[in-house]
Amino acid sequence: MSKSKTYELILMGMLTGILFMGQVFLAFLPNVEIVSLLILLYTLTFGRKVFIMIYTFVLLEGIFYGFGLWWINYLYIWSILAVVVLLFKKQRSPLFWSIVNGFFGLCFGALCALPYFFIGGPAAAFSYWITGIPYDIPHCIGNAVLCLLLFKPGYYILNWLYLHAHTAPMNGQ
Repeated sequence: MSKSKTYELILMGMLTGILFMGQVFLAFLPNVEIVSLLILLYTLTFGRKVFIMIYTFVLLEGIFYGFGLWWINYLYIWSILAVVVLLFKKQRSPLFWSIVNGFFGLCFGALCALPYFFIGGPAAAFSYWITGIPYDIPHCIGNAVLCLLLFKPGYYILNWLYLHAHTAPMNGQ
């Protein structure tokens, strides 16, 4: 394995750890989280390799909090966000990504309701989604504000780290 691939793998592991710790440290705030922004930025930086980071993060979440129905949601919810980002990967506007991130926060409860549709039917899914709307609204606002504030510096730092992985001198030079 080349040094740049090794560096990239280590970088991805460290960034996944930051993703997990960011979620743990902000867990006391109801539906204010950094995970959506980080997944957005990681996807713009690493492209499809982000799925390795997402599923490692989801595994860590399951180990730390326990494997429940919410964990199944995480298997697809974060991937949906990554796919949306990949569809618009040329876009670099903080305002655009803030709108996308806010909309994702607003839709989070609806996306989490999908398993309830299969378990309890449409009424169960609908009631789960409706009762969660008061949490989806601050999720939307938090995602949009965090993205407006942190998109540019986060994108700059991640690109610098990623480019450094591919341009680092070999043989200790």
